[in-house]
Amino acid sequence: MNFTKIYLASDHGGLTLKAEIKAHLEKQAILVEDLGPTEGQSVDYPDYGAKCALALKDDEGAGGIIICGSGIGISIAANRHSWVRAALVHDVTTAHLCREHNNANVLALGERLMGVTTALECVDSFLTTPFEGGRHENRVEKLTNLPK
Repeated sequence: MNFTKIYLASDHGGLTLKAEIKAHLEKQAILVEDLGPTEGQSVDYPDYGAKCALALKDDEGAGGIIICGSGIGISIAANRHSWVRAALVHDVTTAHLCREHNNANVLALGERLMGVTTALECVDSFLTTPFEGGRHENRVEKLTNLPK
């Protein structure tokens, strides 16, 4: 695994998938911290995207998995933070490439857009694919420190 710990967060639209992912990770003895929510009350995805981003700020070896209905809003919220490279993926190929080429440290998923099996395959690919480095390093650096 590429990460020492995984932070999980969702809004109410991603609660069911978050529970499936949490159980999947715990079966693999992966250290998981669930940032919420824990119940089905309506919550705002920007709050939970930011919560995951802030948890990652001082935990260099950690990664995140964030979920909302489409994955779009929560990924935008997380990516507002310069140390986050959140990638919204829809299949194993995009989960693999977000790690290999972009060194993504947060996986974003849309509960309403994919089944549990596909989501868990994306999680496994995200967790096991190393960053290729090389020609991608300069580009990834630019994601953190965008040219002006």
